Amino acid sequence: MNGWLITNGFLKIPKFNDIYDRLISAASREGCELKLITNTDIIARIDKAGNLTADPAAGWPDFIIFWDKDIRLARSLEAQGLRLYNRAGAIEACDDKSLTIRLLSGLVRMPETYCIPFTYDLQGYSDTGFLDIIADRLGYPFVLKECFGSFGEQVHLINSWEESEAVLKSCGGRPCIIQEYIKGPWKGSRDIRINVVGNRCVASMMRINEDDFRANITNGGRMEPYTPTKEECGMALTVCKKLGLDFAGVDIMFDENHEPVFCEANSNAHFKSIYDCTGVDVAAEIIKHIISDRTLNGGTGNGR
Repeated sequence: MNGWLITNGFLKIPKFNDIYDRLISAASREGCELKLITNTDIIARIDKAGNLTADPAAGWPDFIIFWDKDIRLARSLEAQGLRLYNRAGAIEACDDKSLTIRLLSGLVRMPETYCIPFTYDLQGYSDTGFLDIIADRLGYPFVLKECFGSFGEQVHLINSWEESEAVLKSCGGRPCIIQEYIKGPWKGSRDIRINVVGNRCVASMMRINEDDFRANITNGGRMEPYTPTKEECGMALTVCKKLGLDFAGVDIMFDENHEPVFCEANSNAHFKSIYDCTGVDVAAEIIKHIISDRTLNGGTGNGR
């Protein structure tokens, strides 16, 4: 069995290379060849059939691990009948935080959320009167997030109208949401990351940051192994099933009563930290799931 690992050709960062190496090594241990391909190697040609400019005579893989957010390319590959892990729709649902919230509404507990009105890049947010309406409903502080972002870098805790206007204007015309601030029963912040693979919770850790409202390791948080409750696992599995994810990292925070509240889902969750914390090789779990899925569904030969 052979596969492609499609990555972003413009993202040349060591911590991403570590992910790719772990997946390729895990595949090799299972007797599977996983070839690294970038989105610059395969250009999506848009036509009625969704064909690609790549020459299929070179041979399609049995499966594709799509470790990128190039949704147009992902959909073009799926139009060829190729099986992507994760699928284009699942990646899109995670990438856009407003879409994630809309799809999961009524299924899991989430912060109260408002979508910032759409604007154009050249216009930006020239009128911010709507912030008063949201502040009246949520009170301060609240959380302002760009819809597209990673590692907590586009997430802001807002304590006043002046802060909200300044932060929003700094976002240019990029889409944003505003959410209720969920305060846990401790100093700083804590959340749990549950890695789900193939409808199983395979690893979990707690992230702790006593100096920031964001618990991300990238923002200075620390980590420790964590055994999730049945309710927390159920929330993570519900999220992945609804969004159509084969694998993901699901982040769950807690309110003042220690009750779980869904935060976000990551279709391409990094797994070095959780390996360092728990010793669980999530890359190996992903490869085993894909091989099992392709075998059970007769998916050998061109990934169809």
